[in-house]
Amino acid sequence: MAQRRKSQFKVVLLALPVVIILGLLVWYLRSHTIAILQPAGPIAEKERNLMGFTILLAAIVVIPVYTMTVLIALKYREQNHDKQKVKYSPEWDHSRVFETIWWGVPIVIIGILSVVTWNSSHALDPYKPLASSVQPITVQVIALDWKWLFIYPNQHVASVNLIEMPVDTPVNFQITSDTVMNSFWIPQLSGQIYAMPGMSTQLHLMASRTGSFYGSPANIAGSGFARMNFTAQAVSATDFNQWVHTAQNSSKQMNMSAYNELSKPSDDNPVVLYSHVTGGLYTNMVTKYMSMSPSGMEM
Repeated sequence: MAQRRKSQFKVVLLALPVVIILGLLVWYLRSHTIAILQPAGPIAEKERNLMGFTILLAAIVVIPVYTMTVLIALKYREQNHDKQKVKYSPEWDHSRVFETIWWGVPIVIIGILSVVTWNSSHALDPYKPLASSVQPITVQVIALDWKWLFIYPNQHVASVNLIEMPVDTPVNFQITSDTVMNSFWIPQLSGQIYAMPGMSTQLHLMASRTGSFYGSPANIAGSGFARMNFTAQAVSATDFNQWVHTAQNSSKQMNMSAYNELSKPSDDNPVVLYSHVTGGLYTNMVTKYMSMSPSGMEM
């Protein structure tokens, strides 16, 4: 009886840290905002579900392996002298049942992951436009040192460190960099995609609810990287039109002189609205690097 109670006490002692860790994890998830786990758009929601499915699938192998590692270490430790409990079988060869399990299960899991990866890679292709009956808007993104310039070519306005978008409306982003390579990311709305000088990448996303969402670079880009954040605001169509009207009446104009001044390295830049954006500004920032040699000298 004493031996049994001692064994039960050991089990409780081993389980207690696990329970405490799980409790702390649940508390943290309930009291803190983790952007990728709280999606606000269809793309981010699909990405979160994909991550959750992958983790659960991997847990089928990971949890038994770590559990057996601990149990085997405890059972066959040197201090365990209970010969009835620990049977030494040096001539044991193999079991077809066990061989099937530890080879078959990983093969099935890898097969499932292969199918899921193939389907999700096409379904979540950032270059794939979103199906919607609502007319999408286009936003051109230029990464600078250390701020973001967002150009609305159809509305002829621009903003620094602020994206304004109507809710339930597809947004087609065209993304480049006029400095070193960076990465554009709004965790609650989509995955990240690179912003590279001399190239134009694409990203399609949509906000399914109103709100203010945190945006950040996901690629280290110099001393101002940590403060190179921006805000993406999803608002009603009426509020978006009002914002565009406000920007169109801004006293600041985005001509080449204003752009050259903005492109100088600076961080902690406030939100600024611009009107009368110079036509072809985004295209010019992409193509200007095409006339340079790999060494950075003009050809």
